[in-house]
Amino acid sequence: MPTSFNESVIEEFRANEGKVGGPFEGGDLLLLTTTGARSGAERTTPLGYVRHGGLLLIVGSNLGAPHHPGWYHNLLAHPVVRVETGTRTFQALAVPAEGARRDELFAHAVRSAPGYADYQARTERLLPVVVLERAEPDGWDAPGEVTTLADKLMEVHTWLRGQLRQVRSEADSHFAGRAVHQGPGEPPAPGLGLQIRQRCLAFCQALEFHHTSEDGHLFPGIARHHPHLGDTFVRLLDEHRTVARIQAALVNLLADIAIAEPQRFRAELSAMEEELNAHLDYEEATLLPLLADVPWPPVPPSNAAPDGGSGAAGEDAAR
Repeated sequence: MPTSFNESVIEEFRANEGKVGGPFEGGDLLLLTTTGARSGAERTTPLGYVRHGGLLLIVGSNLGAPHHPGWYHNLLAHPVVRVETGTRTFQALAVPAEGARRDELFAHAVRSAPGYADYQARTERLLPVVVLERAEPDGWDAPGEVTTLADKLMEVHTWLRGQLRQVRSEADSHFAGRAVHQGPGEPPAPGLGLQIRQRCLAFCQALEFHHTSEDGHLFPGIARHHPHLGDTFVRLLDEHRTVARIQAALVNLLADIAIAEPQRFRAELSAMEEELNAHLDYEEATLLPLLADVPWPPVPPSNAAPDGGSGAAGEDAAR
């Protein structure tokens, strides 16, 4: 089966530390891997990019076509993306810019690559400008070296707590922008709607993946070796259902932030934060002692491992 143009560019990019020839020669090129909005499958796309300070910008030009490119729809559904530049690979939070900030960033992109102006002239749709931000929340400080499954659990929980704090911080900034509006007419949008949405989705999807991994692998593996904790795992599974309900409520709450009454919004958000943090606290109190001796990354399965040892629990947890 013949190799597509994109596939050949991707192969050349990875084989030559990010350098390619043809129409991309000499330009700034990255590989963007998104998760399919409908399929859930990974999709990698070579894209030109523009630097703006410490940020990377990509433009949904689609060569001036009337519809947004597929990768743009994917990142709206799954905001955490993988980015490859040269020999560096990292996760990023993809946030479409809004309002005046989008216009400012697009003007900067056009100064760097005038072809974007031509693409905009070909279509009536507004070309989206996407900022590739750090996926980690502001002030992220990883909890140290990860050598056990307990360490890994704490790393995930620390990331989740940080994302939740940043959602609150951005919501507060949104209300502050509304509060300073003077004069008649609607207050100008503070430009944080999509920022908050993408951050919230990143938090909720990470939490869902974390719980799916626990329910499907970690909990059954531990329960086989600690049958006396059966009631504990029943409670944890029940809590996961409650957390799923809170996640859905959080998404709905943030979707209406543009018209929300600040005091009521903050009260509802605080109640959700308290319940989510209480769940993470309970998981830590219950699971950390059990996982403290399970190595991470997981040890490859061995037929010689004694039945009932912590190594077996680690293997079950990692599958």
